[in-house]
Amino acid sequence: MSSITEKINSILVEDFELPADTLTEDATLRDDLGLDSLDAIDLASKLEEQSGIVIETQVLAELNTLGDMYALVEELVAKG
Repeated sequence: MSSITEKINSILVEDFELPADTLTEDATLRDDLGLDSLDAIDLASKLEEQSGIVIETQVLAELNTLGDMYALVEELVAKG
């Protein structure tokens, strides 16, 4: 598990009180994890604070699975 995946999972467990065993790459953000659009924005804000990245709201709205979130954040961090 990458450090980015661990960071995202940590936020989801600690701040959103999600069970760690539900955090799989194919878990859908809305249906499986129950995150609504405000939760997604809150998650993005926490990731931006911790990683120094900017996640566009429109891009965030297009994410479907937790794996999509992992990939997006890894890509943004790699771009610096």
